[in-house]
Amino acid sequence: MGALDSTPYRLTERRIEHLTLILGAIAAAGACWLFSIRVGTGVLIGAVLAWLNFRWLEGALDALVHVSTAKAESPEARVPLGSIFRMAGRYALIVGAVCGIFFAFKVPILSMLTGLCALGVATIGASLYEVLRPTS
Repeated sequence: MGALDSTPYRLTERRIEHLTLILGAIAAAGACWLFSIRVGTGVLIGAVLAWLNFRWLEGALDALVHVSTAKAESPEARVPLGSIFRMAGRYALIVGAVCGIFFAFKVPILSMLTGLCALGVATIGASLYEVLRPTS
């Protein structure tokens, strides 16, 4: 079996990463203008946490794919400990960061949760781009 060409997937992953930050920044600017600096800051914090969550998940899954394809027949094929930490630790990071920022700086939780939605919106946007773009 030949190796899977992951170039199109990498492009989509990069597009999702960039869109998450861009849409989060746009939403944060709008929230600052419509509501307050605190709300806008919360949206931006949520978008950055969503981006970091995606990066950790991406890294963990890439390592998992690498191990499973490189050592498919080997009994020594093990998932790296760092991948397991990133898959589980990303939720702890989000919860800890949101709670810490809320209690320390009084940034509204709802605004941070709204910022976390930037990843979902970016994923939908990247998926629509992949579906609607003309094939060459």
